[in-house]
Amino acid sequence: MGVKFIPPPIPSPLKGEGFGFYENFVIFKNPEYQVMPKMKSNRGAAKRFTRGASGKFKHRQSHRSHILTKKSTKRKRQLRSIVAIHDSDQKAIARMLPYS
Repeated sequence: MGVKFIPPPIPSPLKGEGFGFYENFVIFKNPEYQVMPKMKSNRGAAKRFTRGASGKFKHRQSHRSHILTKKSTKRKRQLRSIVAIHDSDQKAIARMLPYS
């Protein structure tokens, strides 16, 4: 006979203390009203990628933040543009940003 697992008690919302693990859950007695927890966005991806009007993700190009004196004006000008993410990476970024 093994040891029976007893889950930790769920804190009452009336106590005014932090919910910790349970903060993403809304608890109702009636299962018809239960809400699934929210998914978290990858914060690094949220700062780098945005969804365009066509539905594809776009990003800012690299190599344009420092050591600019050795780069030609033409090269720096072409790096200004915002470009779409390659089609093979769209699915991975969509998984990291579920609500964008």
